[in-house]
Amino acid sequence: MKNFTIAIHGGAGTILKSSMTIEKENAYNSALQEALETGFQILAKGRSALDAVEAAVISLENCPLFNAGKGAVFTHDGKHEMDASIMEGKHLNAGAVAGLKNVKNPVGLARLVMEKSEHVLMSGAGAEDFARSLNVPFESDDYFFVQQRYDQLMEMHQSGKTALDHTPEKKFGTVGAVALDQNGNLAAATSTGGMTNKKYGRVGDTPVIGAGTYANNKTCAVSCTGHGEFFLRAVVAYDVSCLMEYKGMSLEQACTHVVKEKLVALGGEGGLIAIDAAGNFSLTFNSEGMYRGMRNSAGKNVISIYT
Repeated sequence: MKNFTIAIHGGAGTILKSSMTIEKENAYNSALQEALETGFQILAKGRSALDAVEAAVISLENCPLFNAGKGAVFTHDGKHEMDASIMEGKHLNAGAVAGLKNVKNPVGLARLVMEKSEHVLMSGAGAEDFARSLNVPFESDDYFFVQQRYDQLMEMHQSGKTALDHTPEKKFGTVGAVALDQNGNLAAATSTGGMTNKKYGRVGDTPVIGAGTYANNKTCAVSCTGHGEFFLRAVVAYDVSCLMEYKGMSLEQACTHVVKEKLVALGGEGGLIAIDAAGNFSLTFNSEGMYRGMRNSAGKNVISIYT
């Protein structure tokens, strides 16, 4: 059996240790392990990295603890606008969606954009029409209502600001997964609910191929989480791949340079998960922590939140 690896994240930045209860920490760890196990079992059966990252991200989208899918934060208007993307590294095929309302699993729709259309990125009502044409599951507003998220919105309405997730603490609740399968193919997927109290149809890095998500069998697969404006400006996911392809950096060198030097110089906070074509992995962040995990065929299994 050839080696295979999967890594996941549930957002960079964390609930501060001082206010993290054992119950909360156990809940996060359990949800991360469940998503990791879901993707790992797909790889263990010889299925594709693409299947694994989609399934792992769907698991996280279905969990109200994370800012994606069911746990998506509220916009200024009290709605949910979700973004997602997916990419495979063999042929560089990709699909993405932005500004979705009521689609249960945005990452699943992103894959359908890749496989069932001639496009890469669809947005808003058009993307929802495309979803309906393929009988993609929708859910009511009640399904997406999480009291904690609503309380965050009310707090942001009072301040007039936007927030990435928890306030006053910072947690960038995007979710993602990267994987290497037994055939040597890489894939990455990312999904988010965006910013609490966001206006004007704001879109971050998550659905932008090369910024929040990228996969190339020659180099690596990357899924990002953080302050999307900075990740867009730095084209973070593609930059990691470029440093490996054109400068000969290792995965760890490239991730460290981008996240801890280039992003920091811009003022950007967050992190990423990445896997290279040899199965090496990196879970790199410049925030206090990152909800993260990885598992490989060699028996290594890691779930962690803090530094």
